[in-house]
Amino acid sequence: MFILTTSVPLYSIFDLYMDIHPLTLGIMIANGLVSYKGFQDPSFFDRYKFQITSIQRGDYKRLFTSAFLHVDLNHLIFNLFTFYFFSEVVIYSLGSTALLWVYFVSLLAGGYFGLFVHKKEPYYSAVGASGAVTGVLYAAIYLVPDMRLGFFFIPIPLPAYLVGLGYMLYTIYGMKKRSSNIGHSAHFGGAIGGLIIAIVLAPERVSLNPIASMCLLAPLFLMGILIKNKKV
Repeated sequence: MFILTTSVPLYSIFDLYMDIHPLTLGIMIANGLVSYKGFQDPSFFDRYKFQITSIQRGDYKRLFTSAFLHVDLNHLIFNLFTFYFFSEVVIYSLGSTALLWVYFVSLLAGGYFGLFVHKKEPYYSAVGASGAVTGVLYAAIYLVPDMRLGFFFIPIPLPAYLVGLGYMLYTIYGMKKRSSNIGHSAHFGGAIGGLIIAIVLAPERVSLNPIASMCLLAPLFLMGILIKNKKV
């Protein structure tokens, strides 16, 4: 979805790629092992995926376990690659403990928001680390809003906070249309969870770049209006 198109002034991109943090590696390995088990064992996959009816009946572990399963190898690689790069930004800025908070709060926020949005769709199911990964991505953008990102199909570097805003607006559109099998609700919930944790851990960043902060928070207020008016 995103590509890094220019260097970030706070650190060396080369160093980030060559020196992966053990926590980043551990989370990636956990996703890989659980996903591989799911690839090989359909009953395992079905038992731990996000499934509305099962969760509503009390099987809440699926909110957590589904985030370590993936549909296929491409799905897994895409999520791990995105997590790999942006997790290093969070660790560099706030430390490894902060990454744990961002990752797992985003994971659960994505799951619970997905449950809220799809509560009347008993057959809805989903898997993937996208909620947690999007939370890490959004936290990284909040922490370093001046890095430049581009879309694969529009490789023009833009300020990261504008890319984040555009992606969240697209996510809201996708939630309303529900015309694909992408877990937009998990992406939105995860992004907001990651952003909130990042703000709690580094509140001074709001005043350092208020325009970027307002852009990142704008989708949250828009979603609040849509929920209030029962448009989602």
